[in-house]
Amino acid sequence: MERPGRLLLLSELRVRNGLYDVSLSRSVLTWKRRASSPVYHPFRPRFCVPLFPRRPDPGVCHSVPVSEIISVREEEEENGSGQRDDGSWKKIKSREEKDCRQAFTVLYVERSRQYRWRCAEVTFACSDEAVCQHWVTNIRELLATNTSRPKHLLVYINPYGGKRQGKRIYEQKVAPLFTLAGISTSVIVTEYANHARDHLRTAAELEKFDGVVCVGGDGMFSEIIHGLIWRTQIDCGVDPNCPEEALSPCSLRIGIIPAGSTDCICFATVGTNDPVTSALHVIVGDSQALDVSSVHHNNMFLRYSVSLLGYGFYGDVLTDSERKRWMGPARYDFSGLKMFLTHHCYEGTVSYLPAGGIIGTPRDATKCRSGCVICQHNGQLLSERTEKYEMDEASDSECNGEWRTIRGKFLAINAASMSCACPRSPKGLSPAAHLADGTIDLILVRKCSRFNFLRHLLRHTSKDDQFDLTFIEVHRVRRFRFTPRHCQSDSDLELDLQENGKRQIFSQICKDHPACGCAPAYSSWNCDGEILTHTAIDVRVHCQLIKLFARGIEELPVFEDLTNPCAI
Repeated sequence: MERPGRLLLLSELRVRNGLYDVSLSRSVLTWKRRASSPVYHPFRPRFCVPLFPRRPDPGVCHSVPVSEIISVREEEEENGSGQRDDGSWKKIKSREEKDCRQAFTVLYVERSRQYRWRCAEVTFACSDEAVCQHWVTNIRELLATNTSRPKHLLVYINPYGGKRQGKRIYEQKVAPLFTLAGISTSVIVTEYANHARDHLRTAAELEKFDGVVCVGGDGMFSEIIHGLIWRTQIDCGVDPNCPEEALSPCSLRIGIIPAGSTDCICFATVGTNDPVTSALHVIVGDSQALDVSSVHHNNMFLRYSVSLLGYGFYGDVLTDSERKRWMGPARYDFSGLKMFLTHHCYEGTVSYLPAGGIIGTPRDATKCRSGCVICQHNGQLLSERTEKYEMDEASDSECNGEWRTIRGKFLAINAASMSCACPRSPKGLSPAAHLADGTIDLILVRKCSRFNFLRHLLRHTSKDDQFDLTFIEVHRVRRFRFTPRHCQSDSDLELDLQENGKRQIFSQICKDHPACGCAPAYSSWNCDGEILTHTAIDVRVHCQLIKLFARGIEELPVFEDLTNPCAI
């Protein structure tokens, strides 16, 4: 059996006007310019000066992992330059004197600034046609043996989300890349809300595909996971309405091509909301596990959540902004200011099950990055516990008995499954939250003055510890429940929510007596940008329930030299 590091091919090939030693192993493609070969050097900015002098590098070397090669194609190169006629005066050679030789082009992933990926290419010229064929065949065989790469994809496009650019983005930026990589697609343009969810639940023939791709924003992604998770549970005989049931993981990976007004999931799993970058992650077959929280009310399933559950401030902002959709994205700023000035607080009871025995806390400096050790360790630990509980036929509450209860008045109750970072909040609501560790960060903002609450909000955009305030509590939990104090029944809640919609822009400041009608007795839950119909909820985290075509945010080197001398 051949070792992974053993060379499969080694040849002297030409790139433009330079001679290169080109080698191929099972894991990497490398080309290194010979020291005696002249080559044009463009200006390359220097970001740092070494402290100690180094010996001059005899040749420029570039390496690309085989896993990040997009495709390879054959082409004929003339005169050894590969340059087309630009209309300038040149000395014309006869056809017999032309130096025609075979060439092949390798398309691969090149990293750019701010976590963006681009499709770069390099053309190698061979003097022998047999050598060229040998290189192309070996590279294609290596790509074909990579079983993580998708061959057939089911694509859903939301033509109405964001700035209504989803279809254009897919056709102009994504579809050509899928064609280059040899990926076949079945494209469905959604026609109404929850079209993708309903199709996945009933009509989609999932066994024909290697993954599902959604072109849209977080709302479109929510449709996909609701359809896919529900379909998986029904096929596996799991009751989604039972909060005690352990959900079965989904086998198909999900790709997100950002084309919406908010792309929180892309920022957390890739680092940018660039459609080309997301498409390249799909092509190379990346895989990133993701926790999903199920939300129930009295043994009735409500929704799944992957980013934020917010009660109080963020619930009020969403509820108010939904009535101002005519304002566009500016409605969030307006509603946020309005809710900050009204300064409502809500009384209720929070019960939670702490995530004991794991590593990491909500206040440590460890951020979730690609290949996160905390996600791997905690995910393995929780899976072992789940198997033990299933063998003992006992639930979490029966085995641990660690439930804790907090009662009081809260300005906000937030549950973050990920950092929830975005351009406006670079750190997010919970900077140390992890994508796949089987936990959720429960943030309780107790009643305080407007000034203190403003301090808390401003810390989302600064380097200060946003939890280092006396009125803030944060807990890493596996499950939690919330019950509002003044909610006696669902009919009372619905009636009160209707009355709240008729209130004036700024209600009177009277938060200690909700029954008097000066302020609402209860808020609404913001579940990944959707309003829940119930306030009394039971939330359980399901560890690594789905997988995305992503690899997490990659750590960038301190000094980046983004100039690629061989990406020609």
